[in-house]
Amino acid sequence: MSSRTLVLGGARSGKSAHAEGLLTEATVTYVATARRYPDDPDWDARIALHVARRPSTWHTVEASAPADLPALLTATQYEDPPILVDDLSTWLVGVLDDADAWEGAEDGHSGDAIASNIDAIVRSVATCRARLVLVTAEVGLGVIPSTRSGRLFRDHLGALNARVAEVCDEVTLLVAGIPLKLR
Repeated sequence: MSSRTLVLGGARSGKSAHAEGLLTEATVTYVATARRYPDDPDWDARIALHVARRPSTWHTVEASAPADLPALLTATQYEDPPILVDDLSTWLVGVLDDADAWEGAEDGHSGDAIASNIDAIVRSVATCRARLVLVTAEVGLGVIPSTRSGRLFRDHLGALNARVAEVCDEVTLLVAGIPLKLR
């Protein structure tokens, strides 16, 4: 049976670098979930730093559409290289973007779309047959966001993280670059 590891942490906690260090195999499938935004050079620079840090033998897959990630994880086989997903937070941003949920009310349609995508990712993590390491932001340690969109993101990501942690074998929290093994 494969091992599933969830690595959580706040901004600049070292969660991505820690997750990368967990995989010592020469070949790894790195799944990048961030969408690229025109006219955002800062975001492009952040992505470039992640790309530069990866070994050249790692294969990068961009899974910027919400359905891409569950499909990729569901299609794995035991003999496949390990998979590193970086990260569930940016994947959720895409889900919320596609549901037009940021400023409007979560009506039945957008709420159903969000729930459906979250259910799909949890199922795919639980059934992934390859070694899997997932990175996500921990949002439950800060202040309550002052905006509706901030609270929406925090609430959905907190629930997503809890559900994914339930189906992972290992859970690690990074605080100030120090890994704390939760399970």
